[in-house]
Amino acid sequence: MYRCYIVAYYYPDKTLFDVGLNMTPVTDLLNQNSFLKNLFDSMPCGVLVLDRERRVQAINNIVERTFGISLSDVIKQRGGGEALNCIHAHASSMGCGFSDECGQCMIRKTAIDALGGSRIEKNRATAQFFINGVERDIDLLISAAPLDHEGERLAIIIIEDITELNELKRRLKAETSFAGIIGSSAVMNELFSTIRDLADINVPVLIQGESGTGKELVASAIHSEGSRANKPFVPVNCAALPEGILESELFGHEKGAFTGAIKEKKGRFELADGGTLFLDEIGELPKTVQAKLLRVLQEGCFERVGSEKSKMVDVRIISATNRDLRAEVKKGNFRQDLYYRLAVVPVIIPPLKNRRDDIPILVEHFLEVFTDHGRHHGRGGVSESALDIMMDYPWPGNIRELQSAIRFALVKSGGKTIGIHHLPLEILEWRDNRPSRGPAKKLEQSSVEDALKRSGGNKAKAARLLGVGRATLYRFLVDFNNVS
Repeated sequence: MYRCYIVAYYYPDKTLFDVGLNMTPVTDLLNQNSFLKNLFDSMPCGVLVLDRERRVQAINNIVERTFGISLSDVIKQRGGGEALNCIHAHASSMGCGFSDECGQCMIRKTAIDALGGSRIEKNRATAQFFINGVERDIDLLISAAPLDHEGERLAIIIIEDITELNELKRRLKAETSFAGIIGSSAVMNELFSTIRDLADINVPVLIQGESGTGKELVASAIHSEGSRANKPFVPVNCAALPEGILESELFGHEKGAFTGAIKEKKGRFELADGGTLFLDEIGELPKTVQAKLLRVLQEGCFERVGSEKSKMVDVRIISATNRDLRAEVKKGNFRQDLYYRLAVVPVIIPPLKNRRDDIPILVEHFLEVFTDHGRHHGRGGVSESALDIMMDYPWPGNIRELQSAIRFALVKSGGKTIGIHHLPLEILEWRDNRPSRGPAKKLEQSSVEDALKRSGGNKAKAARLLGVGRATLYRFLVDFNNVS
């Protein structure tokens, strides 16, 4: 899946070193000891040894095969980047470490930090190399640790080539998402199918779901997958606008229509002409605005505030609410005729607690978003115990709460592996008050297959039959598939 390369920066004693004339003790040691030489060449990763002048003194055959070089070609060349044919090392006449990009080189920085005594667990970088005459981008995972050997400082740098792994992750992400919505569970696949069916049907859609489930993402997906994709998508949060200006925001106003109307203004309907208007929190609309919205849905026209001239628009209406609009109709808070106009096709988004199989890929997605955008440095993933807790937690705030929890845990963990103690307080309090499951069970292939068969392939039910957490079962299935 990936390859790793070890770079050793070596600072020998001056009395033992003479650049260009004598071999370093490291090379002598390899040449004089056949066991160490065989071990050096049989390691499942590439190894380079650089002296205090950063000149190559030894490489093993993995490096030779991977980068298309030989020891005789690169011996005494300065810098690992120069020897490995880094494109930036060749951009400067002075070689590795002197081009503008070298100052940002994570391999170089990691080595320098390690030589200074720092231990680096994992850094990510993308480097460009000329390999057999072809320029290639390689994704790297870099770790380092200082090592003192016979009074001399070494920096052991482990570089894992995760290019293929990242490509597989990108493919997996494409298979577990749709139009920016992350999920692969049965309920989400059903939702994706509904979005495709609705994309090119010009009827009003009412999206219903708890707060934080991603209603605007679904609305945007319906728009972007249809024929109106190249037209405007205009969102309006009906709950965020005061009643006094909501009508003006939706329908616009003429100059002088009211105090402060110093010029005419287009409303959201005009701005969305030809495209989609998304009315979020539609249940918060006041009765006066509900009546005018009903007219637009019926006749396709409206008047700006302060105008008697009707304007025609071609706008698709998608609305959303976390309320039970049927109950609001019965209470007299929402017009029945408007409800039936809006809810021609109702779409219900499941809460996160009903799609727990999606939590691992959502966690992975948020980790990538927060680390790749530079909000946090480093990333060590999530421990199985922490993921187990997250898959069992009821998530009253849904996706928005999960997103916030991952951001909090990343800050608290300092970019290292997220453990249970890094999770937000409300999750820890829930964990402390839930009934104990007892000691963890070891899963066997036969028992897992039987539970999946009995549950009809439902992982949540299978985990309950096995008496383990969903995360435990999920990890077992991933590990089993990787082995098999």
